[in-house]
Amino acid sequence: MDFSSVAAISTPYGRGAIAVIRISGENTLKILEKVFVPSSKKSIDSYRAGQLIRGDIVSSNGRMIDDGMAVFFKAPHSYTGENSAEIYCHGGILVSEEVLKAVFAAGALPAGPGEFTKRAFINGKLGLTEAEAVINTIDAQTKDKLDLARSHRKGVLSAKIKGIYSSLLTLVSSAYVFADYPDEDLSDISPEEMAEKLGFIHTEIVNLAATYKMGQAINEGIYTVLAGRPNTGKSSLLNLLLGSDRAIVSDTAGTTRDSIEESVSLGRIMLRLCDTAGIREGKDEIEKLGIERSISALERAGLIIAVFDGSQEATDEDRTVCEIVSKQSAAKIALINKADLEQKFDLDTSAFDKTISMSAKYSENSETLTKEIESLFIEGEIDYDSDAIVSSARQRASLDRAAESVENAINTLNAGHTPDVAGLDIEEAMSALGEIDGRTVSEDIVKDIFGRFCVGK
Repeated sequence: MDFSSVAAISTPYGRGAIAVIRISGENTLKILEKVFVPSSKKSIDSYRAGQLIRGDIVSSNGRMIDDGMAVFFKAPHSYTGENSAEIYCHGGILVSEEVLKAVFAAGALPAGPGEFTKRAFINGKLGLTEAEAVINTIDAQTKDKLDLARSHRKGVLSAKIKGIYSSLLTLVSSAYVFADYPDEDLSDISPEEMAEKLGFIHTEIVNLAATYKMGQAINEGIYTVLAGRPNTGKSSLLNLLLGSDRAIVSDTAGTTRDSIEESVSLGRIMLRLCDTAGIREGKDEIEKLGIERSISALERAGLIIAVFDGSQEATDEDRTVCEIVSKQSAAKIALINKADLEQKFDLDTSAFDKTISMSAKYSENSETLTKEIESLFIEGEIDYDSDAIVSSARQRASLDRAAESVENAINTLNAGHTPDVAGLDIEEAMSALGEIDGRTVSEDIVKDIFGRFCVGK
């Protein structure tokens, strides 16, 4: 990448107490000296690196734009690992833009999305997992997501990955000693012992990959579909979970003609809710299209909440809903709604993971729903200071590839091949693990991750 000095506003646009303009690159000090004049009239490099300096912020022609503060960080002791600086001016769109224009005029280029954190990654200041945790910290809407991001920034997951990687490195080194000196008996491990150790490593990788179910629920949210025949209270449930009247509630069947999608934090996890059109024989083309979308949404769901009217006996449409939902791989909850009325519902819901009776209209038993949903994705308490948790599909995919390669190595050894042949699969596993923290990651993945950042971070 181009390592020219770059700059951007790192605080949100709008009125505020302060705005922060960040600069990074080899010429940072020269740029800062052109736009910032210390009140002491001393040169900026005479101050201790990292020391806040008060002074005037000026344009290229020497006109004062604002008074404020600045700090210079000398490489490698900075966020990016490069010479960098921050200028603090009064908050506001116009004044911050004027300061940024002055910085550009002094020689900086506009920073791209996530460029400061990307430079920190490339300069070895943080791994790819820690970099992803930065954006997750910014986006956090629940305390658990914030705690998980903090855990990743501290390197809990990275340390776990490095431990597995180190174990594989020891084994592959032993395998290649055998290949280079087959008659010297220099390898300290037999093929049988290597296969046994690889078995333990395989279990460790599989168990770590399994934490993605929990990490996804906390970090990305679970795509959750509210399904059922018309007029069972799906829209009332959506409004209850969102805490607002997002969907139209009516006694008229077929009111919801399309899918409505919203995100909400529910207890310790995020739900990406989708309220679908009632599943029945459509009365017109528009409703039929909505029902088709409902079934498509069910196939993509991680959680399905099938809503039934507890005040009525089960209908053929209810049985159709049960049949369709039972075929899906998602976690399933049967929600028997309208518990405030006399209960007549008699359909067998044993195919569901959970069955809950509640009243969406009067919020009755809503806390039970929250706890039951949590229990499907989070087991017990989490120690974010020590429990390694996978939180992205990218990390999970890398672990799956690593597990497959380790399994191939075990099969190779069990088939009677020499350790050096198994070493090829072990190296594949190491490469897959290296993608998680960025040691072997492709440029396209790096671009994709940092492309999700805002400018200025």
